[in-house]
Amino acid sequence: MFMQKSFFTAAAATLALVFGATFATDAEAGKKARKAPARSPNLVEVASAANASGPYAGQFDTLLAAVGAADPIVGAALSSGGQLTVFAPTDDAFDALFAELAPITPEQLIADKQLLTNVLLYHVAPGRRNSNAVVGSSQIRMMVSGFVYQDGGKLIDNNGREVGFVVTDIPASNGVIHVIDRVLLP
Repeated sequence: MFMQKSFFTAAAATLALVFGATFATDAEAGKKARKAPARSPNLVEVASAANASGPYAGQFDTLLAAVGAADPIVGAALSSGGQLTVFAPTDDAFDALFAELAPITPEQLIADKQLLTNVLLYHVAPGRRNSNAVVGSSQIRMMVSGFVYQDGGKLIDNNGREVGFVVTDIPASNGVIHVIDRVLLP
């Protein structure tokens, strides 16, 4: 009798181990299957990746530094789930701006957090607008300071300055980026 009990106990333990391991493996597989699929990069991540390698490597150093130095609301907006259109100036565009606004320096702009935030948010429009939608509009409402106007495939800022496109329709999970050749001024 003792032998039978030991046999059944051992058999039960063996079955528990085998099925327990199978159930644990199935449970782990279920957890893996329930994990969210890899998400697409957001606007900040796309700009950072473009700046890191490829034909635009090193072309957004100033823009990315400015986003980091601005009010955190800028980075939060660009990383959020809401759809946005970003007009992203290159480093050459920022260099031209500082030549145009001399004696204002990059350090002075970055030190004035409110001005920097307003300038950056004047490059962001609510909604996802591909290049056809941009060129098809006469004006685009920006997140701050009203509108940017469009005429003949060029943007016109609140100061009447014309801004051209370098490349358009760079997709991100939360919007689209259009690279521009000048900094828009509110």
